[in-house]
Amino acid sequence: MTNKQVSIEEVGEFFKDGMTIMIGGFLAVGTPDALIEAILKKQTKALTVIANDTGFPDKGVGRLVVNRLAKKVIASHIGTNPETGKQMIAQELSVELVPQGTLAERIRCGGAGLGGVLTPTGVGTVVEEGKEKLTVDGTEYLLEKPLKADIALIRAKKADKAGNLIYDQSARNFNPLIAFAADVVIAEVDELVEVGEIKPDEIMTPGVVVDKLVYLGGC
Repeated sequence: MTNKQVSIEEVGEFFKDGMTIMIGGFLAVGTPDALIEAILKKQTKALTVIANDTGFPDKGVGRLVVNRLAKKVIASHIGTNPETGKQMIAQELSVELVPQGTLAERIRCGGAGLGGVLTPTGVGTVVEEGKEKLTVDGTEYLLEKPLKADIALIRAKKADKAGNLIYDQSARNFNPLIAFAADVVIAEVDELVEVGEIKPDEIMTPGVVVDKLVYLGGC
């Protein structure tokens, strides 16, 4: 079995300027803080960040915004981080606001290899600008295209050495979705156990899609 465990120092080699990164979490719950810290330490810049929200100025994805390492954010909510709005208004940061359910479905489509999702959400609003509109059985829908990333950063409560993951309650949020929608998946985990110690029906993300594990408790 391939050893998937890497140290927090080694993980920096995966971060490149200009890449697209998906980050799990919901208002910083379930966000891989150590992996975000690794990006900050390396000062990887010009990032396109796809996440549910931009966290807070001092927590979660917001730290990347405050340190001006993101050039674009695709998210459903930015209201808890004033710095995101400030940079957006100053045209220093490109922000694409996506309704939360639509964001989740676009990521799911990216992971499933689908061409997009049809949704009535946003029809007749600014959300439809520049998008293809289709009529099905008399109802208008927007074609929302899939989202994928170069790398996905996720946070799990427990992992085995094969990369099978369990999340902590609501920290599950966007983490399982983005694990399928990126070329490389790195999981920050709170507990690491041997293969076989996680029951098959407890697994929330299968190890086959997880490339690397960062366990801060030791190697």
